[in-house]
Amino acid sequence: MPAAFKENSTNLWQVAQPNDAVTRTNWWTAFHDAQLNSLEAQVAVSNQNVAAAFANVMSARAIVREAEAQLFPTLVANPSLTRQRTSANTSVGGLQSASLTSASRTFNSFDLLGGASWQPDLWGRVRNTIKANSAQAQASAADLESTRLTAQAELAADYFQLRAQETLIQLFDDTVKAYQQSYNLEQVLFKTGIASDQDVAQAETQLKTAQAQETNLGILRAQLEHAIAVLLGRPPSSFSIARQPAEIAPPEIPSGLPSQLLERRPDIAASERLVAAANAQIGVAKAAYFPNLTLSASGGFESTTLGSLVDWPSRVWSIGASASETILDFGARAATVAQSRAAYDAAVAQYRQTVLTAFQQVEDNLASLRILREQIQQQDAAVQASERYLHLAQDRYRLGIDSYLNVITAQATLLANRQTAVNLRGQELTAAVQLIENLGGGWNVAEFSSR
Repeated sequence: MPAAFKENSTNLWQVAQPNDAVTRTNWWTAFHDAQLNSLEAQVAVSNQNVAAAFANVMSARAIVREAEAQLFPTLVANPSLTRQRTSANTSVGGLQSASLTSASRTFNSFDLLGGASWQPDLWGRVRNTIKANSAQAQASAADLESTRLTAQAELAADYFQLRAQETLIQLFDDTVKAYQQSYNLEQVLFKTGIASDQDVAQAETQLKTAQAQETNLGILRAQLEHAIAVLLGRPPSSFSIARQPAEIAPPEIPSGLPSQLLERRPDIAASERLVAAANAQIGVAKAAYFPNLTLSASGGFESTTLGSLVDWPSRVWSIGASASETILDFGARAATVAQSRAAYDAAVAQYRQTVLTAFQQVEDNLASLRILREQIQQQDAAVQASERYLHLAQDRYRLGIDSYLNVITAQATLLANRQTAVNLRGQELTAAVQLIENLGGGWNVAEFSSR
């Protein structure tokens, strides 16, 4: 990761881009689907995982402020009011309490005291703690962006699967109508003695099977609709998406994706910040080798009567300094430093693994998109061949050359190939979403044409 990490930007996880002129946009608009745009706008603010991650960011920022407070003195105020009685068998001011009256042995004590203490950060313990906590807060902000991106990508994937399922339902609806016509025709032909009862039974079997398959498609659509509702933070029972089979094409993927795009990934940014936090913790552990210096001062007023509490003779004060140093700890501090160094090495290894995984995921989905595009072309050709096969089978059946079984076989082949074509296009959209997620999201539409 480059050193130009934008710690003061609104989105703390963002890393300086190679071209600062490149602007981030809502990546899902590249699919040109108004319904998807509306849903994505909701998931960014209504998803409960996003809300939890945002709360974690607020907590991490509060921890930073807590650490920063250690740079300054601590001020305390201790006002008190006490009524007490001394023992008759003790001396008070050189006099035996027994010689005092009962009234003089009972008196009030009014205190108006305050104090301050400060531990100067001579060895960088507090400063390194602030650095570590700040890096942790930035990692939490990156986790928030990662959670939001995951929710957005999951929503898009579910939405495209839902639309693909609707396309399949429409396909089966058209198929059932065609099978119903074939069944009706076979009944007429059977009554006229042209077709056999076996042909009618085959047509009826094919029709009922397609109807059952069409009904079954509704299960997955309902589940996908419920999953989208949960992503939006809404009860599934009160949420629905109108059926709208549509042809959605994935955006054009640039032919050459630079590795700098991986810097947009929030999980990589989080790993880099965790490395910085682990490095700062080493400094915190090393500070334990040096003495702690405490500067303190207190002052105020003390009196036995309220009227003389703030008189000048009632003043009291003290000022001083103290230092503490561990002489022998039998290797405890050395073990703490070694532990911090090991944690740093683990964070570095995890960061490198995150980067390697990111490259793998990008390459996997680039390969998936490339292969799926080729497979879709081949499958479209198979659909066209199946349509021709069906027409030939129907013609040969009408001429009495072949039996109706060949028509049934041709119809089943065409339906299977059409199903496969719809599923492949759904997989292509899902792979495009996963690729965008693996690149950290935020693509600008203008980047598609410029690369």
